[in-house]
Amino acid sequence: MTSVVSGISPPPRTSPDGRRHIGWLIPVVWTLGLGLWGLSRQDSVWRDEAATWQVARRSTGEIWHMLGNVDAVHGLYYLLMHGLFEVFGAGTATLRLPSVLAVAAAAGCVAALARRLTPGRAGFWAGLGAGMALGLLPAVQFQLQEGRPYALVAAGAGLSTLLLVRRLEDAPGGRPGRRGWPGWSAYALAVLVCALLNWLSLLILPAHAATLWWVRARRGVLGRWALASGGAVLGALPLILFSRTQSGQVSWIPPLTWSMLTGPAILLALGGACALLERPRAGRPSVTAVGLPLLVVPFVALAGLSLVQPLFLDRYVLFSMLGLALLIGAALGAGVRATARRSPRAATLVVPVAITAALLAMLPMELGRRSPASRVDDVLAVADQVARLKGAGDAVLYVPAARRDTALVSPGDFAGLADIALARSPAASGTLKGVEDEDPARLRAAMLAQRRILLVTDAAKVAKPSGAERDRVKAAVLREHFVAVADRQVRGRRVTVYERTPDTR
Repeated sequence: MTSVVSGISPPPRTSPDGRRHIGWLIPVVWTLGLGLWGLSRQDSVWRDEAATWQVARRSTGEIWHMLGNVDAVHGLYYLLMHGLFEVFGAGTATLRLPSVLAVAAAAGCVAALARRLTPGRAGFWAGLGAGMALGLLPAVQFQLQEGRPYALVAAGAGLSTLLLVRRLEDAPGGRPGRRGWPGWSAYALAVLVCALLNWLSLLILPAHAATLWWVRARRGVLGRWALASGGAVLGALPLILFSRTQSGQVSWIPPLTWSMLTGPAILLALGGACALLERPRAGRPSVTAVGLPLLVVPFVALAGLSLVQPLFLDRYVLFSMLGLALLIGAALGAGVRATARRSPRAATLVVPVAITAALLAMLPMELGRRSPASRVDDVLAVADQVARLKGAGDAVLYVPAARRDTALVSPGDFAGLADIALARSPAASGTLKGVEDEDPARLRAAMLAQRRILLVTDAAKVAKPSGAERDRVKAAVLREHFVAVADRQVRGRRVTVYERTPDTR
């Protein structure tokens, strides 16, 4: 009788608790399936993941040494991955499974949020749709199988947002509950951990502030939120200040342009259109009040920061996609309600049909994301070519020096090759790429003492001129005294074998 009155056919016959569990469990399992599908990407690892791989294989002491010089912003993530590599071994599964599990957890949080924030029986379908939609979003698809920390940040953002909503629900009329401090402490901890993984995740705080303003939260709630969020910021402040001394790491990010805003603008417009379909409750948390700020504010804030220092990369605010998934869930919930007025049975098909259609429509992109071509390069593919081309007594050079990452990820393929430009190894120097000899005369002499040199660099399509003087010396010596006898370009990387010309011996 209840379903007739509400106009919506109920989901599968289970207890209320069982139905609630199904509502978030299905998105979790669905996202896990998407993540495990083609996880190895044909046994490829690209340059960003290579940084994670090679640092995770260092000792804890060597990681701490490196963090004092570079990549402090990712320190917690590197230590986590070091522990996983120690326990499970280095491999593409160990590298990427944390991201798969994290996005699955984020999907569960999104499903729980949409269900809580959508009134009536449509809440089940809104939660189901939101949770399943998250793993299909293009930006999420990319990071779902990426050995970097951004998926973990998204999971923490989902948890902190869920904790915030629960605190608001525990405070009828906006008044804080008597036993709210454990929840606020958990909220502060979730925000802090996200900040230690990437402190730009703190842009979630102005989004949450906008939600509190939208629902007209009272002073008690605002005060507790301010204390919790302030504690998280203070906890992350030492990392923020120290990592700013390493700001040269992001000097490669281009200045913000209007064309860079095209993609985010489309996403914001989509989210806004979905928000129009929801009917929020005045003065109470709603999908629009939570999802729209979560989608819009981080993007706008990052764009504002990028006017001071270029930082505009969508992966830095990947967690904003949780807001878009919530709004999509709200739109699907509205579709369920509208369909139920004419056909309660048909209403139960709205979400499954919409998700299936989205999956099929995006299938080419999903297949592309799981291929090596979806990334700039593949350090393992070129390492395999080096193993095939190298000979006894050969030397190796890298242009730029960062391309040494392929040897650090797959050292066995480079065994026996003399790295003649290297003055101090990456581990010893506390850097990602090592320290090369800056003396042109010594570098020239070392090269001229070789019979064969393997040059590892970028493929012609993605190569950029190196501004380093030592790289100009390498190119000049190879051009004047060596001849290329073999050349392989594979998946964005290149290895060329040079032999000394007879007249220069």
